[in-house]
Amino acid sequence: MRNPLNDHANTPSPATLTDVARRAGVSPSTVSRILNGTARVADDKRQAVQAAISELNFAPNQMAQSLKHGRTMTIGIVVQDIASPFFDEILHGVDDGLKGTGYASVIVSGHWNADEEAERIRLLLARKVDGIILLTGRMTDAAVLGFAAQRPVVSLGRVLRTNRAIGFALDNEHGAWLAVRHLIEMGHRRIAHLAGPVENRDSVERLAGYKRALKEADIPFDPALVAEGNLQEAGGLMAMNRLYDSQHPFTAVFAVNDQTAYGARLFLYRKGIRVPDDVSLVGFDDLPGSSYTTPPLTTVRQPLYVIGQTAVQSMLGLINGEEVEGTIPPVELVVRETTRRIR
Repeated sequence: MRNPLNDHANTPSPATLTDVARRAGVSPSTVSRILNGTARVADDKRQAVQAAISELNFAPNQMAQSLKHGRTMTIGIVVQDIASPFFDEILHGVDDGLKGTGYASVIVSGHWNADEEAERIRLLLARKVDGIILLTGRMTDAAVLGFAAQRPVVSLGRVLRTNRAIGFALDNEHGAWLAVRHLIEMGHRRIAHLAGPVENRDSVERLAGYKRALKEADIPFDPALVAEGNLQEAGGLMAMNRLYDSQHPFTAVFAVNDQTAYGARLFLYRKGIRVPDDVSLVGFDDLPGSSYTTPPLTTVRQPLYVIGQTAVQSMLGLINGEEVEGTIPPVELVVRETTRRIR
């Protein structure tokens, strides 16, 4: 007869930190520092440790780590739209960046509202998170720095450099300039722009890049060729509809982001306007789905996944009192099949 009291004798012992170190071929102290986010090691060693953790099903004692460091081992993430593929790709990078660090994320949404962003951050602070990653938003730099006095903050969409707050921003103006210059080089001169909301910093900077490219090519800026959307597919469709109804001729469209371009593409399809035979189209972001549109979308690539990973690395550096660079790769134009040279 089976004696339940003896079952534990047949149960494998939980893996230890030493087991992980032995499997990964590193020292236990290296594993410990990786788990605490304090180690700067080569990628192959970090990957070996993460693989060993997965293979051995190792679960670090989070309570012990929290007591030792006075931390909750959680990081608050403030996004603006959880359903957006833009933020989804960044969060993918955040999630992978947290693997093997012992930290977990708590995700909330600010819904592009400065007051709501601040309220959500206060909620996260009440939960004693160890830091805040703010993925763009409408808050002022002063407000962000105010919260950074309580917990370290890493923010996308602004430039900050203090020992408590790091912000990094993409060169939106240059990215838009790349997109419009490409269309100009393809022979286009009547280039429309589906813009974003005027209160959105990225939208304003991309409009500036659009205007700069036109000016450098001695093409007069025509406000009739600019229609405002809301950075989403439906907004792109409606903005394209207004532009079409205005009856101002154009041969190319630069959309403020890929989601806007998706909506514009649907409108053009419904009107029997061929892309790129009749109208060339360029987006901005290079979302994962942009490689699979019909035809595949020419766009400006933002390193969204890398941004997520960089945000995590910067946050761990701030938490551990390290000097943080917080740099990300530049934007680049990705030419696919929605643009063509006109005769």
